[in-house]
Amino acid sequence: MRILLIGILSLCFFQSISAQPAETFLLSKPQEGEGIWAFLRRHNLDPANEGERFRQINAGRFDPNGNLYLHKEYLVPVLAVEWVDPLFGPEHQNLKIRDSDLKGAVFFLVSGHGGPDPGAIGQYGEHQLYEDEYAYDITLRLAKNLMEKSATVHVIVQDSVNGIRSGAYLVPDQHETVLGQVIPLDQLTRLKQRATAINQLAKKESATYQRCIEIHLDSRSQNKQLDVFFYHHENSPKGKEMALTISKTFEENYRRHQPRRGFSGTVTHRNLYMLKHTNPVAVFIELGNIRNFRDQQRFVVESNRQALANWLTAGIVKDFQNQNK
Repeated sequence: MRILLIGILSLCFFQSISAQPAETFLLSKPQEGEGIWAFLRRHNLDPANEGERFRQINAGRFDPNGNLYLHKEYLVPVLAVEWVDPLFGPEHQNLKIRDSDLKGAVFFLVSGHGGPDPGAIGQYGEHQLYEDEYAYDITLRLAKNLMEKSATVHVIVQDSVNGIRSGAYLVPDQHETVLGQVIPLDQLTRLKQRATAINQLAKKESATYQRCIEIHLDSRSQNKQLDVFFYHHENSPKGKEMALTISKTFEENYRRHQPRRGFSGTVTHRNLYMLKHTNPVAVFIELGNIRNFRDQQRFVVESNRQALANWLTAGIVKDFQNQNK
């Protein structure tokens, strides 16, 4: 077995439909009596998720029955342990595989609004807080977490200028696009653009576990404090299950870190466009009230934005594990 120095570089922003790690291949021969499934398992690959891609990579190198030739070498994909992805910005672009908790999972992450639409706006002292900027920052943090757990992640809304940011007050702009396409002002056209992009990408994925996660900040009266709450489509039992699992994870974390606080987040169904028209199982998440002072601490404090991403990640891992029991 030997390493073949072929690299597929990570393509970002307008050149990329998703943020993914670099990849190399090794050349390896099958062992006596070894079929494709055993061969892939020996190389730490999941045959159910990687089998079709392995056949495509090695097209023309199988016998008439589709089996391996004993004395031929086959290309085997090897995920890079470390890579660089500029999507996340200079301070966060170095990624590293930390575990395989989400290997075989595919995610489509959508941060709300963007481009010409800033979404909800909250007043925080002399500063204004813009929903699209904070939703995007938290979405990137979530994307990085998932990728470092070996997931495939498609970041649908991308900003060519801003990656993950450390400041409390995120400056508004209109740099966001949907995979390089200008975001329309009309709301229905904007939602169709996103749903179409997700569905096209999902068709190209062979994974059985595919999830769409859309992240927003809500806007209510200033005195209305909210916990994180979740929507799923009424005809999506897996969407409901995922929402409940993540919500329970938040409740457990609050019980651990703030035992007297309590948690009042909710899980309900709504007939929202993105829940109705995206093919992967979808969950719509509202992270809090951008106009409420206590909820605003959830967004302006960088460590709290990271905590939101971390707790979302923990809930997602549990959902993935539940589906694979």
